[in-house]
Amino acid sequence: MSGGETVLVTGGSGYIGGWCVTGLLKQGYVVRTTVRDLGKEAGVRAALATQVDPGNRLSFHVADLTADEGWDAAVEGCDYVLHVASPLGVADPKDPNDLIVPAREGARRSVGAAIRAGVKRVVLTSSVAAASKSAAGGDWVSDETVWTDPQAPKLGAYAQSKTLAERAAWDLINTSAGETSLATVNPALVLGPVTSGDFSESIQVVERLLSGRVPGLPRLGFNVVDVRDVADLHIRAMTDPKAAGERFIAAANYAWMGDLAALLRERLGAEAAKVPTRKVPDFVIRLAGLFDKDLGSVTPSLGHKHDFSSEKAQRMLGWKPRPLEETILDCAKSLIAAGAV
Repeated sequence: MSGGETVLVTGGSGYIGGWCVTGLLKQGYVVRTTVRDLGKEAGVRAALATQVDPGNRLSFHVADLTADEGWDAAVEGCDYVLHVASPLGVADPKDPNDLIVPAREGARRSVGAAIRAGVKRVVLTSSVAAASKSAAGGDWVSDETVWTDPQAPKLGAYAQSKTLAERAAWDLINTSAGETSLATVNPALVLGPVTSGDFSESIQVVERLLSGRVPGLPRLGFNVVDVRDVADLHIRAMTDPKAAGERFIAAANYAWMGDLAALLRERLGAEAAKVPTRKVPDFVIRLAGLFDKDLGSVTPSLGHKHDFSSEKAQRMLGWKPRPLEETILDCAKSLIAAGAV
């Protein structure tokens, strides 16, 4: 338990941020969280109330990734900072800087404020998108020793933003004379239960299958990790002395789209009636990718298994991710309960 220590979680209205707040409150921490607009407070509190009673241990502070105001006040007096807030984009914007600038500058603002306040440790939410080998070529498994090349041809804006933001955080810490240490958590595709109808874009993988908005099943796959396990890894990386100066990939189970569809149909019965069964040939996706930028960005991965290892987090921090089936079914059932499908 925490002994009453105070943690700032940036982006508490987000998917991962909300579950980090939940996990910290359950362990007895005093939690502050940043939002861009205090109008979000009621909704965040309602979502949290489905999991935990925060009592008087939760407060909200206004801070924006794109502005200096509010950061020092939010961090002052905190023991730790979990910097989770970052723009999430499945679809690439016309201008990559729409994602890159707020991600990078937000990391600099939160980490800089943490250094000035003398917090013990910052844990920054990065992504496996910042630890990926080239999308071209065959199958591969990546780990924390790998850094994505932000200048790689055809690299999406999201991967650029996560890579440059994480680099910026490490640069700040490495040039600081303070005592603040840094660890990063690099999640794979984050799924799991939602606590409201306002959920992360990553959840669209399951939501689109359940709603039938995916007309067929392409040969695409990804490593899936449960949002509850991602939050758990943040807290472990926050407190374990061994985590200082380390990156940790949060990854659990690799699954193809066809695997997810089969699991939903098998376990949910009539509630999965719209889940597609038809496989989509690679050439159809490649042809559509000529006209759809988002599809075009994934065509190099068709049929290839690009996986990530979380062996380091499991070995060093004792982290144990849950089975794929639990993550997918809890995600699907919560979407159904929220009326999202």
